Parts: sequence; structure tokens; C-alpha cells
Amino acid sequence: MFLTIPEKMVTRILDLRSDTVTKPTEAMRAAMASAEVDDDVLGNDPTAFQLEAEMAKIMGKEAALFVPSGTMGNLISVLTHCDIRGSEVILGDKCHIHIYENGGIATIGGVHPRPLKNNDDGTIDIDLIEAAIRDPRREIVYPTTRLICLENTHANSGGRCLSAEYTDRVGEVAKKHGLKLHIDGARIFNASVALGVPVDRLVRAADSVSICISKGLGAPVGSVIVGSKSFITKARRLRKTLGGGMRQVGILCAAGLVALQDNVGNLESDHKKARTLADGLNQIKGLRVDGPVETNIVYIEIEEGSHTNAGKICKDLEDRGILLIPESLSRLRVVLHYQISASDVQYTLSCFQHAVKGVQTENGN
Repeated sequence: MFLTIPEKMVTRILDLRSDTVTKPTEAMRAAMASAEVDDDVLGNDPTAFQLEAEMAKIMGKEAALFVPSGTMGNLISVLTHCDIRGSEVILGDKCHIHIYENGGIATIGGVHPRPLKNNDDGTIDIDLIEAAIRDPRREIVYPTTRLICLENTHANSGGRCLSAEYTDRVGEVAKKHGLKLHIDGARIFNASVALGVPVDRLVRAADSVSICISKGLGAPVGSVIVGSKSFITKARRLRKTLGGGMRQVGILCAAGLVALQDNVGNLESDHKKARTLADGLNQIKGLRVDGPVETNIVYIEIEEGSHTNAGKICKDLEDRGILLIPESLSRLRVVLHYQISASDVQYTLSCFQHAVKGVQTENGN
């Protein structure tokens, strides 16, 4: 049974647009206020060192580097591996690097993307990957394949998780052909929690990983990239080139440390709330959740004959204090995070039911 909605009930905003919208906790604000800092460009910020060392340890890699954003983290990683213009990277056609990062690997780095079909679970068929690797004997006409990129969890596939076994197989293909493997692990901790697999095991086969601390982990700013010491040395120089060298960055890194310590444990609750929301949405005539919900992302399909669309539903819910992202006329995205409660989920379901039922009543259904 969903909550009853009074006509006027907008006492606060429920922001379900992304897990990037969370506000810093009091513990984060306190850590930021008291952070020990120095000039990170000159290599002296102790709190940045602490976050980088902790992330490298957790991920099972030699070294790490704090960067301002996930987009910059992926760009630096790709350009570090593909340091010759005209290199080619194999990646999924629905992945974040290919769709949502302004084509930076091409426009800034001169790296050619070779997109392959993402399956519904976010994977790319192994045989397609291997077949897409350019024959080096034909380099007179082809770009040179140097890198494979995966995304875990895979956002456009509804937050689906890539298994360690699958990633290992891709890593084996990469090594066989002398390529590198980068993982866009913006939500890799979500994958670890959902699969019950240690995060370092999920990325064992990767040469580099970018991890966002401002999504499900709830820090206000930043990502961390991890890899070998030589990789991070090159990445640090590229960060400066791209304008990502920030001075007393320990203020931000302090919040990241709190996020690692306090918020990884909240992810299972986020996943549970997402499943609860999905189960409730599937009970509302005219709505259908697309695919299984494994982590904190829910895609909603508006079925034909519902006499409504994503824009109308977003407007109706916004009037009741709920913010969503329309993906198309018939598709919506919802992302759960630790600042959304179980009662917020029930309220959201009631608002969805009201939005869809109200339209159907108006049309005589």
C-alpha cells in the first residue's frame, strides 16, 4: 500500500536525478574544515596523499591520483595509455566515455573510438572485442588499437554489474594482443556490494581504474584513478596539462576519506530501496521497469496506451517535490542514494501512481 498524498505535501525536495546530487554530511564538512593541506601541484598535500594511498590499497594497485571529475579521470586514463595520436580504443556503444564525455578522447587526445554493441547486461561479447582489434600489419590504413574500456557498473544498462570472471576474460584478450584495459569504475563499489565480491578482485585484470567518490559514496567533488606507479606518474603530468592540478586539494580529499570510511556500507541499502521502488512501479498499470535492478539505478518504460509521457510525469512529480530525469518521451531514469529514505520511496511510488492514474482517469480508462 502506497502512502496517501495530500494535495499540498511539498515540504522538501526528493532529488532522484542522480546519486551525484547528495549534500556533504556533517562528518564530511567537519573533516573538510580541519583538513591538513598543502600545495598538491608541488606534491605536498598530506590529505591528498592519504586518500590516494587508501584508494590504491583498496583497489590493489600501486598508486593513485585525485582528479576533479570522473570525466577527467577517464580522459587522463585513456590519453595515458594512448599516448600516440591516432590510437584506437575499443569500448561499448552505450558507455559513459563514448556518450557523455563530450568526445574528449577524440577532440583533445586524437584517440579514435571503436564502439561495439553493449549487451543488455553491460557486457560486450568477447569475440566482438577480439575481432575489432586492428591487424598491426595493416597499420598503413588502420588506426592502432591500444586500449579496451569497460564500465562497471554499467549505467545505461540500468546499473548492471560486470563479474570478475568476465573482466578477467577481457583482460586476457588485452594481454594476448599487447593492449591495456581501463575500467570506468565510477560506481565500482556498487558492483562490489551487489556481487559480494571484494572491489580489488573486480579490477584485478585492469591496468587502470577511475573511481568516482561523488556518486554513491556521497563526497561533494572528485574521482580517483589508480594504476601502476609509472601510469600515475604520466597521469599526474596530464592532469596538470588539462587544468586539473589544484592546490590545497586536501579540503576535498578529506570528504573523500569520510566517504570511503562511512558510506560504502550504505550502498546495500540504496540497492534495496531501488528494488523496492522497482517492485512498486511494476504494480502501476502503464509503467514497466526495464530489466533487473541490481544496484541503485532504475529505468522506467511508459507503456503505449498510457496517455502520458515522461515529460508530463516529470512535471507532475516535480510539482510534488520529486526531481527525475526523462531519457525520452517514454523512458525515465531514477537513481537512489543514501539521502533518500524508505518512506521517501513509498511517497515517490504514491506520486507515480497519482500521475499515471490521474491521466488515465481523464481519458476514461
